[in-house]
Amino acid sequence: MGVVRFELSLSRWGVARCPSALGSSSSLARGRLLAAPAGWRAHREASSSSPEAGEGQIHLTDSCVQRLLEITQGSEFLRLEVEGGGCSGFQYKFSLDTIINPDDRVFEQGGARVVVDSDSLAFVKGAQVDFSQELIRSSFQVLNNPQAQTGCSCGSSFSVKL
Repeated sequence: MGVVRFELSLSRWGVARCPSALGSSSSLARGRLLAAPAGWRAHREASSSSPEAGEGQIHLTDSCVQRLLEITQGSEFLRLEVEGGGCSGFQYKFSLDTIINPDDRVFEQGGARVVVDSDSLAFVKGAQVDFSQELIRSSFQVLNNPQAQTGCSCGSSFSVKL
């Protein structure tokens, strides 16, 4: 299995900003530039079901937990979504969010939370979310995704196993 990366640059506040996902639908919240979800839908606060054991979970690395604890405030969490697009058919999208929808699954480790909607979970169940810091970029990324067949050389898209 290959590593699929999703680049996420950091603003001067140390908060994630995704250039490819921003487009024209970005929002500036509390001085943070965040990617807006594609196709705004009605959001409601709701508690999610607890994750089931095994491969239906998303695993967080220690570096992911540490970085999320540094950049999130209050009820913020990292939202992981899978959208159609990219070179290989699907791409990962990361954003900070505060709204938990009825179809969301919450994965918590060490006080850090990653939330995935049920549609996206089908494409990332069993994967690992990591935070990588390199000289030229810092990014959240999905590693070891058992649902991905191949990744694109651009590093942000993948094709699904059939």
